[in-house]
Amino acid sequence: MSESTADPLARETPAWYDAAKLGIFIHWSVGAVPAYAPLANIAELERQPPDPDGVSKFWRRLPHAIAYQNALLIPDSPTVHHHAAHHGELPYEAFAARFRDELLPACDPGAWADLCARAGARYVVLTTKHQDGFALWPSAHRNPHKDGWQSQRDVVGETAEAVRAHGMRFGTYYCAGLDGAFGPLPITGLDSMIAALPQTQEYLDYVTAHWRELIERYEPSLAWNDYAFPGPREHLRELLREYVRRVPDGVVNNRFQERAGTHLDPCPVYSDFVTPEYSSEGSPERKWEMCRSIGLSFGYNALESERTYMSAEALVHLLADVVARGGNLLLNVNPTATGEIPWGEAQRLLALGWWLRDHGEAIFDTRPWERNAGMTLDGQPVRYTRAREAVHAIVLGTPPSASVELDVALAEGAQVTIPGHRRALAWEATPIGVRVQLPQAPPEQPALSLRISPPDAVRPV
Repeated sequence: MSESTADPLARETPAWYDAAKLGIFIHWSVGAVPAYAPLANIAELERQPPDPDGVSKFWRRLPHAIAYQNALLIPDSPTVHHHAAHHGELPYEAFAARFRDELLPACDPGAWADLCARAGARYVVLTTKHQDGFALWPSAHRNPHKDGWQSQRDVVGETAEAVRAHGMRFGTYYCAGLDGAFGPLPITGLDSMIAALPQTQEYLDYVTAHWRELIERYEPSLAWNDYAFPGPREHLRELLREYVRRVPDGVVNNRFQERAGTHLDPCPVYSDFVTPEYSSEGSPERKWEMCRSIGLSFGYNALESERTYMSAEALVHLLADVVARGGNLLLNVNPTATGEIPWGEAQRLLALGWWLRDHGEAIFDTRPWERNAGMTLDGQPVRYTRAREAVHAIVLGTPPSASVELDVALAEGAQVTIPGHRRALAWEATPIGVRVQLPQAPPEQPALSLRISPPDAVRPV
């Protein structure tokens, strides 16, 4: 087969994506105006039986503010009660009009990009259209069922420009599987979710036109679809071929499935990575990306606080754990209705970036080592990564003394260093591995990385 006729989907996943490790997700849409969802743990909701009326607790109490429109249609949901108390009989469309005409013009994508860069992110993915169907760019393909259901300002284009100006890659999230203007709502369980996936030719033409527009206008480095794609496999295959021809090093997530499958299933047509959500179930055998918010919600929820946000230390530990097992972390933030990143979220991103400033060598451009996890003699968890010239041991926490004992064996001549200290550290073999002498008892920090070289001089014990 000649180069000109080769299938562009017959390729390896572009190397930049595996090397990038950290991306920032931005969920911003009309749901940021009411800014409400019940505070609930999704894993616990999934384990509970349906309510007596047959509605799943997952959908009735879903903690994602981005899904306000659907929850507003579920009788006796917390959202229904909240809406009645605070907004009376105001329709969801009124939120959209205010978002479009008053609030959206005030957002500053440059501030988003600056914060993402300070967090150490290598890529940013923006929600261009979520399940309520409101588009964040002035599309030539307008919603045929809802007038004015898109931005007059090109938020997608401005964000792409700002992100790339900071040296990061830009990706587009697009919810093709659900759209409140086309599919019957509410979703209250599995059967109604399947029924809500629009399958008409009109909708297929609409989402295909949108995806083509996103590809041609913005050339995203990540094509991040959600829930499903409403067309036959050959139709999708041609669309993804068009994408890869236009963006040869672009990557495709797995949620272009025919039906909303599990987040660990690859798309039968093509995908570069799978997308466990609020879960680190991925395996080094297939490229994966964990997506989750700093808190409980996708979409700004005014009820979120220090109580519901992950700590900066927990975020560092999560990133190290995900990377050690071959994944990327797509960490979500939720701008308010006027576009500000909440202070609690910004603090955590800055803390993560500050840690990566010193320890990023143990994260970026690495791959899993022979063993991803271990334990120090003091009982602190360790995560291992491998780079071209070293193995990195990331101690999750602050070593309590001026030495740390790792569960690895080192060959004669191996060198151990830590960030900020140029000289090699003294080490000695012990019955459980190796004791490394630190320059001093380290100050309190989320994690400490030790660089061990050459990589062939390190083996598990």
